[in-house]
Amino acid sequence: MHRLRTCAARLRPLTASQTVQSASQTRPAAAGAPRTFQHIRCYTAPVAAEPFLNGTSSNYVEEMYFAWLENPKSVHKSWNIFFRNANAGAPPGTAYQSPPPLGASLSGLSQAQALMGAQPNVEKLVEDHLAVQSLIRAYQIRGHHVAQLDPLGIMDADLDSCVPTDIITSSDKLGFYGLDESDLDKVFRLPTTTFIGGSESALPLREIIRRLEMAYCQHIGVEFMFINDLDQCQWIRQKFEKPGVMQFSLEEKRTLLARMVRSTRFEEFLQRKWSSEKRFGLEGSESLIPAMKTIIDKSSEAGVESVIMGMPHRGRLNVLANVIRKELEQIFCQFDSKLEAADEGSGDVKYHLGMYHRRINRVTERDITLSLMANPSHLEAVDPVVQGKTKAEQFYCGDTEGNRVMSLLLHGDAAFAGQGIVYETFHLSDLPSYTTHGTIHVVVNNQIGFTTDPRMARSSPYPTDVARVVNAPIFHVNADDPEAVMYVCNVAAEWRATFHKDVVVDLVSYRRNGHNEMDEPMFTQPLMYKQIKKQKPVLQKYAEKLIAEGVVTRQEYEEEIAKYDKICEEAHARSKDEKILHIKHWLDSPWPGFFTLDGQPKSMSCPSTGLTEEELSHIGKVASSVPVEDFTIHGGLTRVLKGRATMVQNRTVDWALGEYMAFGSLLKEGIHVRLSGQDVERGTFSHRHHVLHDQHVDKKICIPMNHVAPNQAPYTVCNSSLSEYGVLGFELGFAMASPNALILWEAQFGDFNNTAQCIIDQFISPGQAKWVRQNGIVLLLPHGMEGMGPEHSSARPERFLQMCNDDPDVFPTIPEDFAVHQLYDANWIVVNCSTPANFFHVLRRQILLPFRKPLIVFTPKSLLRLPEARSSFDDMISGTHFQRIILDQGPVSQNPSGVKRVVFCTGKVYYELVRERKNRGMEDSVAIIRIEQLSPFPFDLVKAETDKYAQADLVWCQEEHKNQGYYDYVKPRIRTTIARSRPVWYAGRGPAAAPATGNKKAHLLELERFLDTAFTLDAFDGHS
Repeated sequence: MHRLRTCAARLRPLTASQTVQSASQTRPAAAGAPRTFQHIRCYTAPVAAEPFLNGTSSNYVEEMYFAWLENPKSVHKSWNIFFRNANAGAPPGTAYQSPPPLGASLSGLSQAQALMGAQPNVEKLVEDHLAVQSLIRAYQIRGHHVAQLDPLGIMDADLDSCVPTDIITSSDKLGFYGLDESDLDKVFRLPTTTFIGGSESALPLREIIRRLEMAYCQHIGVEFMFINDLDQCQWIRQKFEKPGVMQFSLEEKRTLLARMVRSTRFEEFLQRKWSSEKRFGLEGSESLIPAMKTIIDKSSEAGVESVIMGMPHRGRLNVLANVIRKELEQIFCQFDSKLEAADEGSGDVKYHLGMYHRRINRVTERDITLSLMANPSHLEAVDPVVQGKTKAEQFYCGDTEGNRVMSLLLHGDAAFAGQGIVYETFHLSDLPSYTTHGTIHVVVNNQIGFTTDPRMARSSPYPTDVARVVNAPIFHVNADDPEAVMYVCNVAAEWRATFHKDVVVDLVSYRRNGHNEMDEPMFTQPLMYKQIKKQKPVLQKYAEKLIAEGVVTRQEYEEEIAKYDKICEEAHARSKDEKILHIKHWLDSPWPGFFTLDGQPKSMSCPSTGLTEEELSHIGKVASSVPVEDFTIHGGLTRVLKGRATMVQNRTVDWALGEYMAFGSLLKEGIHVRLSGQDVERGTFSHRHHVLHDQHVDKKICIPMNHVAPNQAPYTVCNSSLSEYGVLGFELGFAMASPNALILWEAQFGDFNNTAQCIIDQFISPGQAKWVRQNGIVLLLPHGMEGMGPEHSSARPERFLQMCNDDPDVFPTIPEDFAVHQLYDANWIVVNCSTPANFFHVLRRQILLPFRKPLIVFTPKSLLRLPEARSSFDDMISGTHFQRIILDQGPVSQNPSGVKRVVFCTGKVYYELVRERKNRGMEDSVAIIRIEQLSPFPFDLVKAETDKYAQADLVWCQEEHKNQGYYDYVKPRIRTTIARSRPVWYAGRGPAAAPATGNKKAHLLELERFLDTAFTLDAFDGHS
């Protein structure tokens, strides 16, 4: 547990935290080896059965066993023989074989001792060497628990004050290894699993312990021994164990000091000028800025040309100013209370905004693009968005290894441990269609949340423990040691460039102010903040260190401060000339050239989304074929493909084929299409089958969509991890990178979007208003009441419609191109298509529009195979468009004055209404009109229909419950359309808490009742 330490306690050689790890922890097994140490115990018990093991701690045997599993050559020959014999099933007492006599070979002795003419006891000599190997391994595994990580010196970074038993903090602990003080000056040969010797192969025990302390127990704590790749472990050992690795030139130290000056003085300048404004400053963690710049410098040196970053609000303004190098006047003008907003949108607070900037990296003299993604106060929500945008940039520039584009994520300690999106994002890191080939994570560890003590905020020792699930090394570092921070960040960047895997830097620091500059932290953390008030700022400490070393003079230091202060003052003066906030200065994902054509703004129109008959037939043939030789598909798929071929011959399409036509045509036109989600390759309802699997050869697949045309764009279809929050965020980020791509995410069932609600609420719905960031992502949400129970029935359309920005009480007055202008003004588009042709058109319209808006599609389930829900090629050929509403073309259209009722509806319920109308013989008296585009609402078309059927009752019919679905959205808009001259009646299920009943009989009874209501002409009181 945390505890306050006295000053005297802090003077002990080492402090620490955690008990010994379990002996049965699973390790990578050598061929034929027992899976855990427990399996070997039967060979070592009773110990008396093996004279070799007399007096040997079981911990020694355990450690040697684990070392042998990793590398049999890393242990002494006698241990190697013993474990091999034991593993082969040798009876207890016979596994050990004595080494050859002393005169026969010196291989079992320390060469240093042999040269001195010693004649030691062989068993004691072997035991002592094995003990030293165990000691080295203990520091490698658990040394981070005693590293001096907290700048305040009052808390244990791992929440545990216990010192591991096998870490040597005093000479009496040598007894744990069967050693004593007299062994400290003995020379021991070093194993191959350590680099503490440098060029020396043997060292005295005293020096071995000293070097281990220097490598693992100072201001850097390294967690890496859980990684199951020996080469990676050896790489990390080399970086931290070699003597003298953390050396910096005078120029590097001066650069580091200059960066610390900028980081610190920027915050002090803001505090002086706007002391009462929230800015979520970086005080206490100022070394973050040189940390980020070091990572970027090292990555640029390795060939990286673009870095996409995400971070919470703390320190964002400092990062914008001193890492991305945004103009200071643009930052300072944000504090002006008289600043007026431009017309681009509602905007957001300054510490949520992003930025995109291309500049020269002065260390490497190479161009580098830096993009900081805008992010709301949902701290970790930006993580998958950054990963998606990074993946997209890598994809579009052909960077298949992540050598040119990389991601850099900043986190807070409480959020990193507490928010599940961190775990979801980590689990995308090595998936083929989602990997960004390594992300560098920097955790700004303030050792506190808002006011919550870490002991109440997490169950893991460190906030970074979630990273262990993907074998990411974790480098803890004391943020008040800028050189240690710089070294760790260099290693992290090298790791990413070498292994293309994630890595975490845990920057253990503190928060000098409260949660914000107005907050009083003494209410809840009095002892911590008493110490913080006494704490000398890191810049002052580092400057004094360099002055003492003669690296800089005090005058040079003060001149550096004055120089940056002058830069800030001049920018502040210029900022007063800014009268209007142009949010376009804060774009994080610009699309140059997209919004203009030949230098002029694009026309606000949309061409026909239809295709020629030849194109439809060609794509249909591809969809019904296996364009790869020697490929065996499942027998059931043979029937599916034959069915598609028959439909093409008959000039009809079902839902799956309509989607195929839309995707294939866009690919042919050079538009990249990416479809992602759980089980999308086959489709949840086994209707899509975009990836064919050979029935005899593992991993042999065929994607016919990639064979539509010779020079087509690539089609990416990828099953995702079982994540909605993470994967939808990823696809949103992917869609940000380019407007010339159709990016779709499909929920396995529509209601699963609710676990991605944060992405929908914070990024998709308001994204353009907050950050002027258009996005054309498509959400496919299976929806429909099929009697399958409350789960998997409703995609919750009411939630999406509630977030639409059109006014229900105002009939739009748009002079021309009503449909397109409406779309341009909307925050997103919500549709519920009832025909494959309309689905085909709305997907193509996403790309042919002169702008981008998110598209929400409530897709069907039973309609996927309903014979009535098929479309003709005639509805998809050149000259056709998406139909915002589908009119009733039956007998009612010939005699509108005789129509007694108009039933408006959307989606699947239409087919049930048509069936019921036919059964009742009411084709002449009841018109059924489908509203396919719910938002923006088709006021103009609905008005035309209500005027046409001027004498008819108006009814809205839905299968969803009254407090759900579309009714509350549609009713006031229809009423506005008709100037409230007639009531709009409701036919559907009554209000309910759950989306649907779980009883099939009750479901059918509800259906019967609301259909009866829809067609009973005197069903509504006061109106007949």
